[in-house]
Amino acid sequence: MNAVAWMIVACEVAFWIFIAAGLATRYIFKRKKLGLLFLALTPVVDLALLIMAGIDLAGGAAATMAHALAAVYIGVSIAFGKSMIQWADEKFLYYVMKQGEKPAKKHGIGYAKHQLAGWSRHLMAYLIGLSILSIMIFLINDATRTEALSGVVRVWSLVLVIDLAISVSYFVWPKKKNA
Repeated sequence: MNAVAWMIVACEVAFWIFIAAGLATRYIFKRKKLGLLFLALTPVVDLALLIMAGIDLAGGAAATMAHALAAVYIGVSIAFGKSMIQWADEKFLYYVMKQGEKPAKKHGIGYAKHQLAGWSRHLMAYLIGLSILSIMIFLINDATRTEALSGVVRVWSLVLVIDLAISVSYFVWPKKKNA
């Protein structure tokens, strides 16, 4: 595994450490501003990953799947970051702090709308990731060095279409409420 791949792993771990630290600081230690600071540091993780991948490519490295996944990671983190933090906040409050109501499971049209909103975030992640990948492909300007990047664009495009089909299917065949 190359340095960029390890950096992706480190960034994912750091992302969740900042979220856990932010939530614990906010709710357990009652330090809301410090908790917010920890949560606000999550984008710094993305910036570190982007810089690391850029330095590696600028040094002449052939773009690998790890470089492509760095772009995907950044897109997903930006598009889904706020909703992931809200999800973690809601779960932390209920399961750790024993406050509030149990997070409700969605079904029917509510679930279908939730899935479509998730797809729209996926589309945003795709557009951000695609922009980063396109910039890398343009700047490297060598099809043999960017083959992995182009491959990820093709696969991710297919995944986006499949995700849309699944999301729309919940409007046709709504998810039933568990008995």
